[in-house]
Amino acid sequence: MRVVQIAMPGGSNRVGIIEGEAVLDVTDRLGGSALDLLLKVQAGERLEGEPAIRLGSYAELDVPPAPDRPHLRVPIDPAEVWGAGVTYKKSAEFRDEDTSTSKGIYDLVYSSPRPELFFKGRAAHCVGPNAAATIRADSSFTAPEPELALVLTARGEIIGYTLCDDVSAWDIERENPLYLPQSKIFYGCAVLGPAIVTPDELGDPLALTLRCRILREGHIVFDESVGLDRMKRRFDELIHYLRLNNPIPDGTVLSTGTGIIVPPELALHEGDVIEMACPPIGTLRHTMRRLPAGWEPGSQL
Repeated sequence: MRVVQIAMPGGSNRVGIIEGEAVLDVTDRLGGSALDLLLKVQAGERLEGEPAIRLGSYAELDVPPAPDRPHLRVPIDPAEVWGAGVTYKKSAEFRDEDTSTSKGIYDLVYSSPRPELFFKGRAAHCVGPNAAATIRADSSFTAPEPELALVLTARGEIIGYTLCDDVSAWDIERENPLYLPQSKIFYGCAVLGPAIVTPDELGDPLALTLRCRILREGHIVFDESVGLDRMKRRFDELIHYLRLNNPIPDGTVLSTGTGIIVPPELALHEGDVIEMACPPIGTLRHTMRRLPAGWEPGSQL
């Protein structure tokens, strides 16, 4: 099953499942959200109620957000989003490269039994397909981090897979590793979507390939792919350490790290378009905006 959430004109939200090219509305069978649907599927429950209504084709809904038309939004509203780092060798080498204060710490994490895990934010920090992720006002080298993300129950069971752009201010982290939270957590720092795919539909996640492109003024300036079989850390390992003495709520999202590294000369600019593609999850596309220094929640971007 491929699950999406749709923002409707007037401000309501609907839950849909993708069947072929169509998105079918199953909200009234749930009485709730995409998380409710995923938990029902995980428990083996059947969806009861009236036949689903067609919301539109997937292509019609995969459009930039606008108040007067239905469009894809974040496929889940997570109470918590967590990230894992240094799960690929390439990431360890790159992050050690210019960290003059603590040379080699990322390679040590790569080899250690304990993974790097960090808090990424809440639903308020997340944006969905075709929306704008952000560049911190105090960052000169922000980069996308395309990743496969797990949707978890409180017991650590995987109930779905989605894509996450773990947008990160790498210059801030490189200045000092203790600045990691500031490099990772800010409004628009996590892009989720476009859909959540249940484990039975996805198959073996390590057989997937993830591709990332950066388009600048209509031109492709970066295009790279990685096979998820190159990830060192196992999902059960990451989940174990995430839950070790740390209760998580149903619907927690855990992003699993990146093996695609964007070089400093391609630091993100306002107006850049990021495309992350990973069949069968789909293509997650978003733009970039720079946050003004005086921006506060609720202010117009």
